Amino acid sequence: MKWSDIQDISIALSESRPEVDPRYVNFVDLRSWVLALDGFDDDPDRCGEKILEAVQAAWIEEID
Repeated sequence: MKWSDIQDISIALSESRPEVDPRYVNFVDLRSWVLALDGFDDDPDRCGEKILEAVQAAWIEEID
């Protein structure tokens, strides 16, 4: 997965952290969790606030 795979990331996060409500996740934790996902192999420095916002929004949509 790459940072551009927002939907895949959100699905993986919802599956790996079902107990977490993404509305209350800070970006520091979110970034760490994405980097730790199996199959994620993009450059950590390519991530910015806009990408994290998109991941968080997609994750919220995924659980709703």
